[in-house]
Amino acid sequence: MTSFRGTSPESPSLAGLRKNSSRPRDVFNIIMTGLSVLCVVITLIPLVLVLAFVTIQGAGSITPALFTELPPPPGLEGGGIANAIIGTLIVVAIATLISVPFGVMAAVYLSEFSKDGQVARWVRFFTNVLSGVPSIISGVFVYALLVRTGLTGYSAVAGGVALAVLMLPTIIRTTDEALNIIPQEIRWASIGVGASRYQTVLQIVLPAAIPSILTGVTLAIARAAGETAPLIFTALFSSFWPNGILQPIATLSVLVYNFAIVPFEPQQELAWAGSLILVLLVLLTSIIARVVTRQKTY
Repeated sequence: MTSFRGTSPESPSLAGLRKNSSRPRDVFNIIMTGLSVLCVVITLIPLVLVLAFVTIQGAGSITPALFTELPPPPGLEGGGIANAIIGTLIVVAIATLISVPFGVMAAVYLSEFSKDGQVARWVRFFTNVLSGVPSIISGVFVYALLVRTGLTGYSAVAGGVALAVLMLPTIIRTTDEALNIIPQEIRWASIGVGASRYQTVLQIVLPAAIPSILTGVTLAIARAAGETAPLIFTALFSSFWPNGILQPIATLSVLVYNFAIVPFEPQQELAWAGSLILVLLVLLTSIIARVVTRQKTY
């Protein structure tokens, strides 16, 4: 009896068959890679064009006066948009102070105390629905709730509440996901050494998830800073310096809208400058989010 040890060499016909069968896959991979690159380029073209156009139109109006003076009367040159810059910071700060505590606490309840319960599923569902609601609906809602009823009137507070409604879904979702990726073993270890559930959440889980939570907060701030429709219904506008949070207040987005539709060239130039500043603010918050994301979550 003849015995064979090892494996016999592959026949030339079988090797050729495998080689031929791999060629269609290679062609398919090359075609799909090319299509992916083409889609990326097509996606980047509008972004690059918008950034370039806004920069070209607005860079010429960036002067020290832009950050220190009030807008000029219609048709007159000079002046700045300092009141709108300050107003934007005030309104966004109010929105952040409202949305961050409620958003983080809601996410803690969903992730740590409700888990996959019926309440958590409904809260997550309505959070997703709220994230897709047009921003103007938020403005109309707060207008009916605070402005029309006279509780605050047109004011920075009303504008902050409207923006907070828009920021909540982003903060809740990102915080919920950040808490869920913390390993369960960390919670067990904390409880094993005698910590209560609340101590574990407040002193162990939340600090470990802070980088991801901050990322969600910065993304929510970036979205809120560029909203216009809610502020038209709530904060209105003012050509003067901010005079308290219960008074109408200027914001960059509303200033851009108001000045872009007037027939006066000086105001249109200020609108372009305000657009560039808004883009830079959003870019800055995005960079902060990227830097924070690089940190290790746990």
